[in-house]
Amino acid sequence: MDKTANGIESYDVAIIGAGVCGASIARTLSRYKIRVALLEKEVDVSFGTSKANSGIVHGGFHHPGKYLKSRLEIEGAAQFDRLRRELGFPFTRCGILVAALHPDEMLAVEHLYRQGRENGAPGIELCSRERILELEPKLSPEVIGGLYAPSGGIVESYRFVFSMVESAKKNGVELFASFQVSGAQRSGEEWVLQSADGRTLRTRYAVNAAGLFADEVSRCFGAESFEISARKGEYFLLDRLAPCRPERVVFPVPSSVSKGMLVIPTVEGTTLIGPTADIVDDKTDVSTTAEKLALITASARSLVPSVSERDVITSFAGLRPVLGEDFYIDFSAKVPALVHVAGIQSPGLTASPAIGEYVKNLLLRDGLELSEDPSWDPYLPSPVKVRALAAAERSRLIAENPAYGNIVCRCEEISEGEIVDAIRRGHTTLDGVKFYTRAQMGRCQGGFCSYKIIKLIMRETGMTWDQVTKRGGSSFVLEGEL
Repeated sequence: MDKTANGIESYDVAIIGAGVCGASIARTLSRYKIRVALLEKEVDVSFGTSKANSGIVHGGFHHPGKYLKSRLEIEGAAQFDRLRRELGFPFTRCGILVAALHPDEMLAVEHLYRQGRENGAPGIELCSRERILELEPKLSPEVIGGLYAPSGGIVESYRFVFSMVESAKKNGVELFASFQVSGAQRSGEEWVLQSADGRTLRTRYAVNAAGLFADEVSRCFGAESFEISARKGEYFLLDRLAPCRPERVVFPVPSSVSKGMLVIPTVEGTTLIGPTADIVDDKTDVSTTAEKLALITASARSLVPSVSERDVITSFAGLRPVLGEDFYIDFSAKVPALVHVAGIQSPGLTASPAIGEYVKNLLLRDGLELSEDPSWDPYLPSPVKVRALAAAERSRLIAENPAYGNIVCRCEEISEGEIVDAIRRGHTTLDGVKFYTRAQMGRCQGGFCSYKIIKLIMRETGMTWDQVTKRGGSSFVLEGEL
């Protein structure tokens, strides 16, 4: 970090938005001897679009090869095994199935198969009825065939973002949370960025990776005028003991606007069903409805008949930023030194590692000098997961630190020590702790452990009870008199 004469911090690149794309760009640039700032309007990273999605690493067959997103999907998906080894986030390459229930759907599946082959999707296979039931016996007996993409997988998206940002910070990237860009002015060869709370920084290049609000950020720069629409997807989460949990991600045959409603075995053992795909006017509308529950469960049950409403433990919704058919990743044609990374809907999570490289190459071609930093370290220490430890290892850990033996979240078996680790890494809201540790994600959805987590946040941060929030801002958990 440099300082200008008036003391304002100055960077080579400022990335606006700390979701999967911003995090991937930040980590990619952390390999080089440049000054990088990562700006996030929320109190923690991954609190926007990235926290609520299907968590799928896609198989490379859903989109035609003419699109940039198709190429980046294949390139990005190939990087997840290496990234998991380096960063330790939950990921498994379980494979993806597309199940056809009618002869006309098999025609669509054959098209997806040809498209996947043309895109270079590894190992993609056209399946008979016998083959697809061999791969997933829980499928409906009505299935007549389908497609298998063994390269597909599942990832815990918020842990992916957390680890990418943690790695970037370890290698010199500076994170500014609660920094909502409200203005941008050109000053010589730099942009001067202002936040809504009055903070200011200078940067040679800016990257607009602001998700649902990339259109608003573009207007702050006086750049392109485009409109991001919000497509809401509602999901339902099923208990980890739900008998319907498949071994592989199960897709229906997609429609013209959506990949359809899926049955997804999450990487941590629960099951997701959904999402819907409805354009909404309000970019903050993450409500869910009983009507959608009936629609989602009926659709999921047509694929996997053992899906049951009795296994639902919670519902949630995510909003996808819609802008045309393809990703918009390019320099602004109206103003200098601004890169747009906009309209990154599905398969944005899958493509995000490749998006980081793509943006790096754009900056390199524009003249940003990128000299590799020999001290760059790609590895993070693995976070403690008490539930996954062997008995002897768990006993040794608890002897060293008894906090790891105090189970706070009974449903997910998350200890006080793990929660304290999360808080000390900067995750000081209930949602931040939840996404980092999985505490509050089990059957009771925080009914038994939330108050204990609040007390730990208070103890570790010095907050009072009325300062603790669910997800920052005005989302206070407790108010009034105790």
